[in-house]
Amino acid sequence: MEGFKKFLLRGNVVELATAVVIGAAFTGIVSAFTEAIIDPLLAMAFNADALAGVMVGPFKLGLLIAAVINFLIVAAVVYFVLIMPMAKLKERLDRNRELELAPAEQVETDVEILQDIRELLRAQATASTTTPGAPTA
Repeated sequence: MEGFKKFLLRGNVVELATAVVIGAAFTGIVSAFTEAIIDPLLAMAFNADALAGVMVGPFKLGLLIAAVINFLIVAAVVYFVLIMPMAKLKERLDRNRELELAPAEQVETDVEILQDIRELLRAQATASTTTPGAPTA
């Protein structure tokens, strides 16, 4: 039971449940829009009482057309309202992160500077002891 509780309380499950609820509500809005506006326009074009009444032979082609239109509307809204802005935001954040990190990588730390000074002093000390005629301390 503890594992099931952890599974349910994991962030991904809660986010997924929220997305399903919002998606269902949004689908209702898109369906109402299609039924109220798109269906009557297409029904007039096909000379039918409603889009669902459009038939080609024994097939109710109108139902398929309505489903495709609903899908395209949902896909367009998801792309233009969610996917595209999030991609732009991620690109901008990545670019800013690169700009912030680049100068920080070039700056030497105090420890590195002190180590360089130590090496220079050692080199000078070695050079002065090996140079003939150099004064000794």
